[in-house]
Amino acid sequence: MTELVRLSKRMSELGLCSRREADEWIARGWVRVDGKIVAELGSKVLPHQRVSVERQAAAEQSKRVTILINKPVGYVSGQAEDGYTPAIALVKPENRWPEDKVQTVFHPTQLRSLVPAGRLDIDSVGLLVLTQDGRIAKHLIGETTSVEKEYLVRVAYSKPGRLPDADLRRLNHGLSLDGKKLLPAKVTWQNEDQLNFILREGKKRQIRRMCELVGLRVIGLKRVRIGKVKLGKLPEGQWRYLRDDEEF
Repeated sequence: MTELVRLSKRMSELGLCSRREADEWIARGWVRVDGKIVAELGSKVLPHQRVSVERQAAAEQSKRVTILINKPVGYVSGQAEDGYTPAIALVKPENRWPEDKVQTVFHPTQLRSLVPAGRLDIDSVGLLVLTQDGRIAKHLIGETTSVEKEYLVRVAYSKPGRLPDADLRRLNHGLSLDGKKLLPAKVTWQNEDQLNFILREGKKRQIRRMCELVGLRVIGLKRVRIGKVKLGKLPEGQWRYLRDDEEF
């Protein structure tokens, strides 16, 4: 490949930061290409050129926080909409889980550029990740992500008897949404009215729509894990910081 690409895009591909962060660092003169500072936004590079960042960029990135919330019903993941409160409103000192072991002291500046890395719809509860770190956001919601997300889903069957095994197999692999085949999932019975779903994609209201296709109605949906990070004992409506030893 010898095509020129935008420097910010190349930095994101290399996993250095998000494209938004890249533009910020370029403007501050914190980015070098083949050892020379490049401070002009929109600059382009060849794939073989060496891209590095100054210490200030790494220091700023290390201060960025990632927060885990146990989102209750009635909160939206992102921007406020239709009078509903965004989940970020829960991130305040009085809602911090008293058992949070991270030494970080909360400061309102941590709310700046704190964005949801994946959605959880208004009727669903459980693990929601908010982060200031573009690398984590890209890892969790980028186009090529393969991070598992695990859900406990309480269901009711709309027909007499129990869901046929053939339909359970279709939930695992064989359904399409919006004209596109879904990736294989892992769907098993947790108990007689609760399913365990493990997905590697996150289409809008995906689990609810999958269930509808086989005659199941979702009564409750809770996300309990993203990658290797579990909701654990975090109480509903409370939050904690991602620990240094935790990775998605």
